Amino acid sequence: MPSPQEILEKLRSVKYPGFSRDIVSFGLVKDIEVAHGGVTVSLRTPSARAEVISEIAAAVKSTVAAMDGVPAVEVTVEQVQASRPTAAAAGPQPLAGVDHVIAVASGKGGVGKSTVAVNLALAMHSAGRSVGLMDADVYGPSLAMMVGGTGERPQVTPEKRIVPLHRFGIRYISIAHFVDAQAPIIWRGPMVAKAENEFLFNVEWGRLDCLVLDLPPGTGDAQLTITQRVALAGGIVVTTPQEIALLDVRRGIAMFQEAKVAVLGVVENMSYYLCRKCGHRHEIFGHGGGARLAAEFGVPFLGELPLLHELRAGGDEASPLVAARPDHPASAVFREIAGTILERLEQPAAQPRE
Repeated sequence: MPSPQEILEKLRSVKYPGFSRDIVSFGLVKDIEVAHGGVTVSLRTPSARAEVISEIAAAVKSTVAAMDGVPAVEVTVEQVQASRPTAAAAGPQPLAGVDHVIAVASGKGGVGKSTVAVNLALAMHSAGRSVGLMDADVYGPSLAMMVGGTGERPQVTPEKRIVPLHRFGIRYISIAHFVDAQAPIIWRGPMVAKAENEFLFNVEWGRLDCLVLDLPPGTGDAQLTITQRVALAGGIVVTTPQEIALLDVRRGIAMFQEAKVAVLGVVENMSYYLCRKCGHRHEIFGHGGGARLAAEFGVPFLGELPLLHELRAGGDEASPLVAARPDHPASAVFREIAGTILERLEQPAAQPRE
């Protein structure tokens, strides 16, 4: 009969459905009991679809049953109901070796938040800083497509720590590198929180001047997990000029302020379109909404970015504008915004938390 430790090691071959990580590293194996009549494996899983739990239980049973000397296998499952993540007792924690962690957020989707996050990270790198980029959007990860490396799998050290990928001189990680590109990610809060925690604290980020977090849109559990678990140097809010976007962005700013995270500023994306034929500036979505919002909340307005084909194409083709065309006028705007952010981060008085 194998020992509980031998069975536990064998169960590391059982993957969580739709994910490359195993159920042991996810903490799903609660107990293993070896008796004369057989083996009992107790699982403790987050609330999930019944078919996912059944698939895990069946895989555990067949894996253990295939081991030499096991006469019978019983699998018990305890489900943990989803709940809102709460902050650790010690409060938000710094990341070892990382000077500044900043979060790029938006109140709603479709405002170009990820495009801004990627190009700001590259602009900081062009200013001579060591930079990391983390895709915190578990349900709609886009960084892998925007910076390249789709289909690559990050390496894992013998200590089970994740090694980030490298692209354009920055280190980055995304859930897209761990799941099937065509598979929907149907996770409840605890699984999302665990994945974000892994990317924050179990990635070999190394020595970084700045780690940029691309948050999912909105102000839900994922954003709450980030603000409660990691010490943020500040947040950047991305919006477009129209009022419907500004309505949701107000919630994003309020979220940072409630969490006592300094708002480093507001970026207005798709601010205008510059016609190549006539040279006229067309304010398709209105204009000035971002500046008005920043003034309303008493936070800096960092700048305007145009509605630009090259900016969109760069993300679609894994060739971000700041890296591919550093001489482009929009790249200069990103570098100016990045310089303003870095200047504020490096001021000793800029302490976001009380």
